[in-house]
Amino acid sequence: MQRVARLTIIIVCVALAAMWVYAFGFSPRESINKIYDESWASQAESRCTKAREERAELSDLTTFNVKDVAALAKRADIIEKANTSLKLMISDLELIDINNEKGRALVPQWLTDYRTYLDDRSDYVNLLRSGTFSRFSETQVEGVPISERIGKFAKDNEIRACIPPFDLVT
Repeated sequence: MQRVARLTIIIVCVALAAMWVYAFGFSPRESINKIYDESWASQAESRCTKAREERAELSDLTTFNVKDVAALAKRADIIEKANTSLKLMISDLELIDINNEKGRALVPQWLTDYRTYLDDRSDYVNLLRSGTFSRFSETQVEGVPISERIGKFAKDNEIRACIPPFDLVT
């Protein structure tokens, strides 16, 4: 009986070791987000870089009183201009041809997530215009902020300029 138990333990340990060797050494490392369209990625990176530069020109690093309605309105104006830049960027990204089925399936979903993120930003602008200050709140998808999903897709496809801006983090 002891021999059978010992043999079973050895077999289980060898199987576990083999699983970890496979997991760390031989398993595929392909991201589910990677669309393998370098032409699309290059064009998207270029367009997102332009949008990032537009938003950088809007930056205002002055501190503001969260109870000052005029200061909140000024902040809302800046965010609204940044949102316009992002909306135009998304519209332009939508026009870039994608050369494979995976890309044609994933990019529209990514752009839909980006639009949801923009809706959240617009809601925040409306909140500021009402004279109320609070932290920016964004849609959660499966317990993850939507900007993280958008950013993961951008990183996996090497379009880092397309990562959502962190200008509303306070």
